[in-house]
Amino acid sequence: MSEIIDKRSEILFLYDIENANPNGDPLNENRPRFDNESSTILVTDVRLKRTIRDYWFEYKGYNGTDNKDIFVRETNYEDKGKTFIKDGKRRAKTKGFDEQVDKILNICIDIRTFGGVIPLDKASITRTGPVQFQMGKSLNKTEIVEEQGTGAFAASSGKKQATFRTEYKVPYAVIGFNGIINEKSAKYSLMTNDDKKLLKEGIWDGTKSLISRSKFGQAPLLLLTIDYKEPFYIGNLRQRLGLDTGEMNEMQIRGVADYKLDVTQLIDELKVNKDKIESIDFKVDSRLQMIYNGNSISKICKDEL
Repeated sequence: MSEIIDKRSEILFLYDIENANPNGDPLNENRPRFDNESSTILVTDVRLKRTIRDYWFEYKGYNGTDNKDIFVRETNYEDKGKTFIKDGKRRAKTKGFDEQVDKILNICIDIRTFGGVIPLDKASITRTGPVQFQMGKSLNKTEIVEEQGTGAFAASSGKKQATFRTEYKVPYAVIGFNGIINEKSAKYSLMTNDDKKLLKEGIWDGTKSLISRSKFGQAPLLLLTIDYKEPFYIGNLRQRLGLDTGEMNEMQIRGVADYKLDVTQLIDELKVNKDKIESIDFKVDSRLQMIYNGNSISKICKDEL
């Protein structure tokens, strides 16, 4: 079995989205979440975690077979010929879990990774997740575009006109997430190094696998994982990035070719803390252009700091 994580890690993840809705707010007509003060798009950590969970469930076998499962997912039960959605307590009583926390941790990768509250009959058990993400935010200013359309059916029988629908989309945004893997919490949630590999795979490939109507149009751009030698992290990695759009207004960008990712502040901070860094894992989309002090670079690695 893979070893429990014993080193702290920091994550920076960027993806872009074109003419789609990265994270609709159900309390606001499913409009993309938006910071009116800065004209930037917001994406919750819950959305990213759901992306990862869905990838594990659909592509990595965590679907309730072979002692591998996702705890936080919709499951059903039958009662008197009717189908209902399980609540947390009923989920904890699922065959194989039996309200035993050690079993749930061994079986459910999402609890080991993200933590959660496990409601039991007589009490609830809380595990703080080693992996935490800040709210995601776009690096560029953008806007929400409203699109009107018609449905295929009438609202009710006898109507002569089909229903109208309204959709809200973002023309283009580069969205960044900061994340941490806390080795202290991993001791209690039992998150392993194999789980960490699946986490990074879920971030990258899970984002690519979102092919729903509202999410088709987004793709991963950059995934940076910094492993530290000690209980330390730099913090605010996303905030150390910039987009160089030349003479183009950032509201006008519509694709990767319209800008260069300026990583100057990020690399300078990595250099300052080089002695605290054990390794850097770096993955980038070949379309993304990066610059450091105005010069083009192709990668970020410890050996070049």
